[in-house]
Amino acid sequence: MKRRELLKSMGLTAGAVVAGNMAAVASETASIPKKKRALRVAHITDVHMRPELDAPARFKKCLEEIKRHKVDFFLNGGDTIYAADYGNITRERVNVQWDIWHQLRDEFSEYEMHSCLGNHDMWWAAPDNKDPMYGKDYVVKQLGIPNRYYSIDKKGWHFIILDSNNKNAGSLDEEQRKWLEGDLGKLATGEPVLIMSHYPLLAACTNLDGGGMHTDYKYLVDLFYQHKDKVKACISGHIHLQDSVTYNGVQYCCNGALSGFWWEEGDKSSAGKCWVQQTPPGYTIIDLYEDGAVENRYIPHSY
Repeated sequence: MKRRELLKSMGLTAGAVVAGNMAAVASETASIPKKKRALRVAHITDVHMRPELDAPARFKKCLEEIKRHKVDFFLNGGDTIYAADYGNITRERVNVQWDIWHQLRDEFSEYEMHSCLGNHDMWWAAPDNKDPMYGKDYVVKQLGIPNRYYSIDKKGWHFIILDSNNKNAGSLDEEQRKWLEGDLGKLATGEPVLIMSHYPLLAACTNLDGGGMHTDYKYLVDLFYQHKDKVKACISGHIHLQDSVTYNGVQYCCNGALSGFWWEEGDKSSAGKCWVQQTPPGYTIIDLYEDGAVENRYIPHSY
């Protein structure tokens, strides 16, 4: 066989092999089933609603943007109002903030919202602890939630909402620990779980902000390892910085604040207008799949 004919023959053979391999890959790709999404959830946190800085109108713009993602419901990560916890906050100021929030909540009342308590939501400066506005019970009522910690079930997913606001500023009290252990223990093997707290249960960004992570993280990590077939993701806020840490197969997503720099323009450390350090204001869209997969997508806004 002449050299030219040999090369031509080799080329045809190689082409046939490549074509065959491509067909095989295409066939394999087509046979891989696509993940089926069970839920799409909007996670908003650290709204810090206040009457100043046009915050209510800016929130409405964010809300319209979030609605376009066609979410099933909202998770609210706490610090819903600007601040009730400082010693100089009056009853009137607390009421003004909650009144604005309720008006805004009417703007998306067609959606369920499941909330947790933020450290700035409670009014501790009431005359005494018998005052109906004092402490956590009043915030539970304002948020329309069943308790300071609770769980719900949606389309094959189990959601646990925790109260981080306990001793050492970022921990679970003994009562809540026992409840959490029992709540996880009663679930079926492999039932996927998403946990929401205000303070991050585990995070990297807390090293950039002087702390703020749960002080009982070792207890929580060990507990979740016992239920590693169930616990898939933990979401939080509080730091106004955004990061994602994966440990023992659990995604820990500390998502940025909807209010960014508390609706203000920022300071010298802000990388952009209303940013907290390098994190812009934003919200998170979370896709949850039937196989337990989680996609946490933080989306900046400019309002």
